[in-house]
Amino acid sequence: MTIKVIAVDIDGTLLNPRNELTAATITAIHAAQATGIKVVLCTGRPLSGVQPYLEALGLAANPQQYIITYNGSLVQTTTGRILAQQTLTYADYVDLEAFARQAQVHFHVVTPKYLYTANRDISRYTVKESQLVHLPLRFCEATEMPSQLVMPTAVFIDEVAKIDVLHLPTRLAQRFYVVRTDPHFIEVMHPQTNKGHALRQLAQYLHVPLTAVMALGDQDNDLPMITTAGLGVAMGNANDRVKAIADVTTLTNAADGVAAAIYKYALNPDLA
Repeated sequence: MTIKVIAVDIDGTLLNPRNELTAATITAIHAAQATGIKVVLCTGRPLSGVQPYLEALGLAANPQQYIITYNGSLVQTTTGRILAQQTLTYADYVDLEAFARQAQVHFHVVTPKYLYTANRDISRYTVKESQLVHLPLRFCEATEMPSQLVMPTAVFIDEVAKIDVLHLPTRLAQRFYVVRTDPHFIEVMHPQTNKGHALRQLAQYLHVPLTAVMALGDQDNDLPMITTAGLGVAMGNANDRVKAIADVTTLTNAADGVAAAIYKYALNPDLA
């Protein structure tokens, strides 16, 4: 079936190893858009953290363009209108923050406007994440955390050695969607949150069958959307789990793998 929607992970997929959006990738995405294909960025970042890429791709501030953020917690237009959401509750925050203190691991939550941490000795990785996603960082004691905040994701974030051995107790692990999206952190979200569920919701909204959707990614948090899409594409630099489950594998992100996949499977499918 003709591809009508292309869902693209950002880090390790859309961007090259230097976190750059290359001219070849921009050209390929513009070519896809010119044929009417919707290109949807699917990321663990908030909307604020992808604005430069949306602008470069001609997707910014357009009510007819869409983005999946916080690993699927929010489905929204690139103007910020929320179409679907699954977020954490204040009670979830209280339990997760208490476990972080018990485990002596740094912890923060991401909201649409701020990144909040209750750690006085703020993790350098939290500071880096705040800068990366363009969200101001706020220190707030756990007991003073506003109870009405929209919290799409919570993050245990620390040195790799600490994250390697961090295991949530069963009572928490079974309550949330838990995924390691970076060597330095583990993200915790609403149990129905993942990129696959969000992609299914968006496809229904757009009245596009999943068989007409192509999804590209490289890490475990991309697995749900790769298995949901009619055509799941692993990057050449993807981990073995992604490559094993994907329908096809494209070039690496260092070799413009997204552009190669767009030309081969979306724009010239007869030659695939």
